[in-house]
Amino acid sequence: MHTENTNFKKYHAYKDSGVQWLGEIPEHWELIRLGTKFTERRTKVSDKDYKPLSVTKQGILPQLANAAKTNDGDNRKLVKKGDFVINSRSDRKGSSGIAFEDGSVSLINIVIQPQNINPTYCNYLLKGYSFVEEFYRMGHGIVADLWTTRYDEMKNIKVGIPPLPEQTAIANFLDAKTAKIDRAIAQKERLIALLKERKQVLIQNAVTKGLDPKAPIKDSGVEWIGEIPAHWDILSVGKILTNLEQGDSPIASNSSENSFVLKLSAIKSGSFFQEELKPIDIKSYKKRFQLQKGDFLLTRGNTPELVGDTCIVKNEIKDQIIFSDLIYRLSFLLKKVHYDFILHTFQSTYFRKQISSSAKGSSSSMVKVSHADIKSWITLLPPYQEQELIATHLENSTTKINHIITLQEGQMAKLREYKASLIDSAVTGKIKVD
Repeated sequence: MHTENTNFKKYHAYKDSGVQWLGEIPEHWELIRLGTKFTERRTKVSDKDYKPLSVTKQGILPQLANAAKTNDGDNRKLVKKGDFVINSRSDRKGSSGIAFEDGSVSLINIVIQPQNINPTYCNYLLKGYSFVEEFYRMGHGIVADLWTTRYDEMKNIKVGIPPLPEQTAIANFLDAKTAKIDRAIAQKERLIALLKERKQVLIQNAVTKGLDPKAPIKDSGVEWIGEIPAHWDILSVGKILTNLEQGDSPIASNSSENSFVLKLSAIKSGSFFQEELKPIDIKSYKKRFQLQKGDFLLTRGNTPELVGDTCIVKNEIKDQIIFSDLIYRLSFLLKKVHYDFILHTFQSTYFRKQISSSAKGSSSSMVKVSHADIKSWITLLPPYQEQELIATHLENSTTKINHIITLQEGQMAKLREYKASLIDSAVTGKIKVD
């Protein structure tokens, strides 16, 4: 990922490393195989004796209470303060870091001890984008998206190592620069959180209070809803449903044309993402659908935060579709329910409370809602024309907020890319730090 950092100096002279991922390195840097500067630590210990640690993309952290645990706590690897730990599996790409305390990690991780290398410099080097890509490229496996890298493979990766004082200078430089970038990212994250909160307040007020502040009110009779316009109806979703279809349980493949499975990721925050349709061999499945423009979709199962997410399909889909069994298609009384209004209702705070309280599952990472749950949820329903006005109002106001959020997310992505590029450039000698 070596993008040009033109604002920084270059070294006086370079040499070819002979390694594609590394490219040219400063002439005075040492070109070595990783195994000559690191030794593997393979001591097996118990988490009763050594504090369990988690290997995450944020580094090596005390194990979270909700982290996935094995029953094999006596069969772990020892980690000493200053060791570098990296998860060997490609589905955990980027999960690595220097340990700041003694502890233990699961056996899937590689633990290595740096020899005469500045720990902070080591952290930047081995967590850098280019090294991480090279590390997993050296691995092996039987499927395209999941493989493992062993230490025997890792130790042969070539790296360029500067003299120790230069390592310290690079580490200090990156600490200062990345701290500024991280502060800018955090500022944007706070702004996005405020914008999302503002959007939620707009939706909640509109679908529970309406647009006329002078309208007569009544007690809804529901504690977590409060007062509502007097002329609005309070009824269960089951009263306005005309149909509720559940998908199948397909296994995705690449063996068929114009046949696709609709994945959960296609339904997110009120929007439909057509690119999340996956090819499938449709001959194996009897239950097929033709998605229509205007179809209302709801996720039956997902994480607790995402279950019950909804969207309306905005375009015609010509291909045949197989739904995941974790997706419902809902049909409402057309003359009574405005689809865009009910979409906002499903995203409102009062409605999300109902979804959360009814969602159940055997694990903390997957919960589901049933047909009966959906039909029992309470909804507020103004007259149709008022629903249409509220939907138009929310579309206009939330579109503006979504636009700002998208801009901020784009800027954050660029900052993260710049940070990764800066780290890569510094630890491979593409730029010279003062």
